[in-house]
Amino acid sequence: MSRRWLGRVLGLVLLLLVSAPGAAWAAGPGAGTPAVSSGTSPVAPHAAGAVCAVYCDTRDPSLARQETFPVANKIVNGRRIELHVSDTDDMAWASIDDGQLNDSVWLDRSWDGGTTWDGLLGKASIPSTWTGTRTLMYNLYDPTNHRRAVLRACGDAQGVACTDWAHTAVCAQRCDGADPGTGTGDLRPVPDTALSGRTIALHMDNSGMAWATIAGGTAGDEVWLDRSWDSGASWPDGSSKGRTSVPSGATGTRTTAFNTSDPLGKLYGGAVRACGRAVEGQNGSCTAWARPTASHTAAAADALMYSYDPNTAYWPSSWWNSAVALSTVIDYMRQTGDTRYLWVVDRTFQVNKAAFPAGARSSDPIDGDFISRATDDAEWWALAWVDAYDLTGNRTYLNEAVTIATYVNGLWDTGSCGGGVWWDRERTYKNAVTNGLYVRLTAELHNRLGGGDTLWLGRATTSWNWFRNSGLINASGLVNDGLTSGCANNGQTVWSYNQGLAIGAAVEIWRATGDGTALTTARRLADAAVAAPSLVTSGLLTETCDSLTATCDDNAKQFKGVFMRYLQDLSGATGGAYTGFAATQAASIWSADRDSLNRLGERWSGQGTSDHPNVRDWRTQASALSALLAAG
Repeated sequence: MSRRWLGRVLGLVLLLLVSAPGAAWAAGPGAGTPAVSSGTSPVAPHAAGAVCAVYCDTRDPSLARQETFPVANKIVNGRRIELHVSDTDDMAWASIDDGQLNDSVWLDRSWDGGTTWDGLLGKASIPSTWTGTRTLMYNLYDPTNHRRAVLRACGDAQGVACTDWAHTAVCAQRCDGADPGTGTGDLRPVPDTALSGRTIALHMDNSGMAWATIAGGTAGDEVWLDRSWDSGASWPDGSSKGRTSVPSGATGTRTTAFNTSDPLGKLYGGAVRACGRAVEGQNGSCTAWARPTASHTAAAADALMYSYDPNTAYWPSSWWNSAVALSTVIDYMRQTGDTRYLWVVDRTFQVNKAAFPAGARSSDPIDGDFISRATDDAEWWALAWVDAYDLTGNRTYLNEAVTIATYVNGLWDTGSCGGGVWWDRERTYKNAVTNGLYVRLTAELHNRLGGGDTLWLGRATTSWNWFRNSGLINASGLVNDGLTSGCANNGQTVWSYNQGLAIGAAVEIWRATGDGTALTTARRLADAAVAAPSLVTSGLLTETCDSLTATCDDNAKQFKGVFMRYLQDLSGATGGAYTGFAATQAASIWSADRDSLNRLGERWSGQGTSDHPNVRDWRTQASALSALLAAG
């Protein structure tokens, strides 16, 4: 082992023992340029907060899956200061070599493009007899809090010096600062804004790059883009992008083009706006914030992924809803071929297959393998892992679905109502959601396991026959919520997701058995739903709680998407019988239920009142995305 490498290793060991949290350098005149004459950096009194994305700050660089050198080394008094970046891990570390005892190295991290920074991150000093050391790794991005950083390596070797900042530009298909003419398409996602006779416009191409124009002006007028990673709440590293002036003799100009997402940093759903200033006076004007709109489903998927937390690896803070959201993202990838979110599947699986105490993921404890006392919660996750298997071919996911389904089968009980799965471990209720999920799951397993499976086929057909004859389906062909203690239909609310699950169960049974009567039942259930005033209002799928005098809870916000998912499945099996209904939903969602950031609401009509506004969150987003996907 070389003396230089041993120095790095020993320095890392000492760093783990003695390094203190980094401190922030305050911005002031000349901020961004460290003092070179002294060996001490100006340090503000507050410590920098640790950041956790896929990994947390202070990860061991020996675990890095990649090592690149995005900026030139810095030489100070013969010492070499180097910035190392692993784009695979979204992390960076710094090293110093050819040094002497007590020379030091650290990282600076800035959340505003280098104007201010948290300094001395991971500061390490060269120990006795060795010539180099390195810091631990720190995150380049903070997707949980919707922030993008730039980092640099700094060292003190009888004088302080730093490398350039790394990753100052966002690069996806193209890099920030591209010529708008090199892209395809020119959409204006929001209305232009006017300023003293000038027109300021926001433009986007088909890849989601944006630029701004100003027209009808005069020489000296200015135009620029602002870019925000947190839906327009702030834009510390994205102010005045591409700022340019109208040249002499001209009446307008445009900026260069900038990315609206940073997939490298898992920052989806970035927003931009176009701004301009007239040469006379200091007045300016900006358009509304916007996200790309070239593809409706991609726009909705980006807005959904905006709320995914890579650290906890789910959509906080709803457990079963996250399973359905993951299935929706998988549906999107399978249907469109856009696999930008493929990492989300394994990330969600690896983090969340563990056990969690009550309150960490759900109000119930999670036992591990996505199992809890709520049977339907476990089943939603099982269906998600079947979907993941269909997308990736990774048998691990299918095995997980079998593990969950085996647990659920233990709650099948012929001693009550002749069969059916209990809703919970306490065996308090037999309801439609739990049993619709069970039929669909068992049939899906049979259809994928092959090899002469009879176990899951038997369970699927038994559960389907029980469901069909249980009384859960009323005389109108609608599915009520559950059964009474006396095993009769309880007449409770007809929720769209129960109807959808019954449709999906019948379709999968038809695939498993070839029984045409199952497909006929699926069509009867779908036709009943589409014609039911309790589920459809003015042509739009409408939950009972969607009325203008009510608001759906977090569970019901996602019900309609489940219905549309399985209606799409039935439509595909019947030559497109329900594509017209799906197209009506999608058209209203896009035209009436969407804001400029492509957030989709609870009521697909877009209606709301001051007391009961049209709520938008990631649950309503996932639900509406399923409707957009159903429309094709």
